[in-house]
Amino acid sequence: MKLGIIGLPNAGKTTIFNALTGQELEAAPYPNPIGTEHHVGVIKVPDGRINRLSEIFKPKKTTYADVQCVDITGISRGVSGSKQKTAVFNELWECDAVIHVVRAFEDDGIVHPDGEVDPVRDAAALELELVFHDLELVETRLERIANSMKKGIGDGLEAERDVLQKCLALLEEEKPLRNLSLSDKEREVIGSLMFASLKPELVVLNVGEDDIGSEKTVAAVAALEEFYAGKDALVFSLSGKIETELSQLEAEDAAGFLEDLGIGEPAMNRIIREAYRLLGLISFLTAGEDEVRAWTIRKGTVAVKAAGKIHSDIERGFIRAETISYDDFIAAGTMAKAKDLGTLRLEGKEYEFQDGDIVNFRFNV
Repeated sequence: MKLGIIGLPNAGKTTIFNALTGQELEAAPYPNPIGTEHHVGVIKVPDGRINRLSEIFKPKKTTYADVQCVDITGISRGVSGSKQKTAVFNELWECDAVIHVVRAFEDDGIVHPDGEVDPVRDAAALELELVFHDLELVETRLERIANSMKKGIGDGLEAERDVLQKCLALLEEEKPLRNLSLSDKEREVIGSLMFASLKPELVVLNVGEDDIGSEKTVAAVAALEEFYAGKDALVFSLSGKIETELSQLEAEDAAGFLEDLGIGEPAMNRIIREAYRLLGLISFLTAGEDEVRAWTIRKGTVAVKAAGKIHSDIERGFIRAETISYDDFIAAGTMAKAKDLGTLRLEGKEYEFQDGDIVNFRFNV
């Protein structure tokens, strides 16, 4: 999975990126020019189940699922119509989902492009840039399809044309493609086009340190939720500055800091959970003396295809998946006890994995 961090200039994108990846990039107080190099990092997905299994099995190696994260140059107003847009939207297209950082913090030392903070206005401005980009893309593609069909070389293009016309109607209303109900087949037909407003969004309201949980923040989140209603987006708040400080602390110190703030966990943990939920992703687990590991798959993936996530030989020679849920294993304490209890079971090729399933594949090649 690849997450792209987007937002208007000086919304706190790099701060959020640092908190997620543990890097210490300098956040500029002024907007960077379009085309500035994007920053890439890897996030180790927090998973208490992996921690617990590692305590039990004491493996030689513990491997968490990971997510690639890219800090994309701030998207300024008008970028969709500029000649410098290519780098931004090319990077965005490669992402599975976006983290849209919306500024809500006040800081005289960090210039706001519009001079004052207004989260809904800013969110709407960035969404409009995504819409304008996609509108130009649709119009250009429809024109090419029409020309091809006139020349008699447009066999098979009717399906794509019909889907694009649905997209055009919505975009002309200045609404993102996330609002459009598309079948899996329709998504496949337009899958090669670099649509930006179709990406699922995690909308992160970046608040000041003193505004965590405040009435002001609650009202701002509610306003953004109303703006994004029905748009395949989730909205929540955090303080990028605090999250960055947390990411740089040792686990024990971070726990104490969270307790002092009255926060249950780093908000970054929720970002990853919500990204998984938006994209329909789950994790299955493998556990033993050699390694405890989390594997990311799409919800609904069947056992034989999940086996291929580990190695193509396991998929090809699949026999059975020895499976137990994480909770059932913890309740039993050992695999032997789980077998006696009947919670360790054998599943066939078409079994749909559930989040947290612990699996040992039986195969023969």
